[in-house]
Amino acid sequence: NAVVIRAKDGKEAIKMCKRNSKIDLVLMDIKLPEVNGLEATKQIRKFRKTLPIIAQTAYAMSVDEDECIKAGCDAYICKPVKIDPLLKLIHHYIN
Repeated sequence: NAVVIRAKDGKEAIKMCKRNSKIDLVLMDIKLPEVNGLEATKQIRKFRKTLPIIAQTAYAMSVDEDECIKAGCDAYICKPVKIDPLLKLIHHYIN
């Protein structure tokens, strides 16, 4: 029962989160054009402090996870994304 909306880049993701207060969770790709996912997360945190943001990235180093958390992401998941761990994360933050 979810409505999925997609942003083409980090700049659009920031605008969508600012304009749509009904967004309950963000799956933030880290490698995005225009504004990368880390910077987009930092910008979103300025006006949506409690919005759950889950970073998703092909980078699988522990340093990368730390960078995501420092930028304001609540959680981190590696690509290729496995459905069960992703659903558990979503359930944790939505319910």
